[in-house]
Parts: sequence; C-alpha cells; structure tokens
Amino acid sequence: MSGGCLRLVLLIVFILNLIYGKGIMKEMSQSFRKNNPDEVDLDYLIYFPEKYENSTKTFPLVLFLHGAGERGKNLEDIKIHGIPRKVNEGSTFPFICIAPQCPEEGYWDRPEYVTSLINLIKEVEQKHRIDSDRIYGTGLSMGGLGTLAMAIREPELFAAIIPICGGADMEEIDRLETLPIWLFHGDRDDVIPLDNSIEIYQALRSKNKDILLTVYADVYHDSWSQTYDNDNIFKWLLKYKK
Repeated sequence: MSGGCLRLVLLIVFILNLIYGKGIMKEMSQSFRKNNPDEVDLDYLIYFPEKYENSTKTFPLVLFLHGAGERGKNLEDIKIHGIPRKVNEGSTFPFICIAPQCPEEGYWDRPEYVTSLINLIKEVEQKHRIDSDRIYGTGLSMGGLGTLAMAIREPELFAAIIPICGGADMEEIDRLETLPIWLFHGDRDDVIPLDNSIEIYQALRSKNKDILLTVYADVYHDSWSQTYDNDNIFKWLLKYKK
C-alpha cells in the first residue's frame, strides 16, 4: 500500500472513531407487559449514558412521551422527534432515557396508559441503577398531555416536568402546586390551543414558585423542535431533586 493510500485509510478510521467510537448512548428495545386489566402492553426504547456500564453509581431517569403521529408498532418512529431524535443524531445526555411507544388507537392521558407508564417507571427503577430522587418527565403534544396526567395522578413521581404544547384536567391542577414545571407552547398552535398552557400557568403561578411558561411567537403546533434543541432545558430539569 502506498503512503498516500495508507494516510487515507488512517484518516477514514480516525473519522469513524470520532463519529462512532465516542460519546454514543447505548440503545436497547424492551417491553413492559401488563400485570392487570387496568394496564396496557408497551414497547419502549431505553438509552444509557456512555459511562453507565463502567460505573456503579445511579443515574437520573427521563421519561419521553412522543406525540400522536408516532403511535404504532415501529419503535423507529419514536426517533422522529424529541430526545430520541437528538440521540439518533449523536447527542449524548447524562441520564437514562426511556421512550415508550403508544399503540395506534391509544392516548397517553387515558387512565390505563397513565397507570402503565407509572408502573413502567417503577419497573425500570428495579431493573437498572436509577436515582429515585431524580426522575423527570417530558413529552410533546399528546405526550405533553400524558406527562401532566401522570404528574397529577402521582405528584411525587417526578422531580420536575417539561410538557410541550399539552394540557391538563384543571379540576385537579392544584396537585401540581409544588412540582417544578416548564411549559412550552406556540402562540399559533392550531391543534392544541395555547390557552391550555396559559390556564395551567395562571392557576399555579401564585402557589408554585418553580413554574415557567415559554410562548414562541409565530409558531404553530411544532413547539418541540426548538425546545429540545435548547440544552438549557436539560440543565434546568436536572437541577431539581425530590
């Protein structure tokens, strides 16, 4: 092999090592199987930080809930938006992330799905090294609705949540008066109205010192792309403990 060809091969190897050999989160597909009639079966992706395997310490856990467009039986669809998209593009995070897929006709905020998601988190806690004081929730659209429904059902489940273009049952919204919440919404959302997030914010802001609302100007339903592209949301999320 000539010197020029050898240098080219070494350069290619170097580039591939940069891309694939460092800083990649480990991805696995797993399943949650219902234990009673009040639950549903869920397949999910789980991502582990680079340092997880060579460590004995516990790690934060983030639950990501996709929107209605990613429902079905193909876990690859979950990677279209949010944290799974970021990981698929090469981003790394210092937490474990679980991203379940909702069946085609399901909705995250239905009671049986809320029950299943809560029990999924508890099952993952038992299987992996999770810091139980640092469990977080986030989701977009239908996933934002689901995140809030879970928090209302079990307020002590999460240390903090980030619901994006979601909404909640306002009759029980006071259950979230001590939970750190950062709401995001586009002001021109024609699928889930901005008023949903405004109503939550106005109901809680006098009681909850850790509630924030970010409204994007001239943004329709997709208020999640720029939200998840902002690393500050993860810094904000991870600073909270139960």
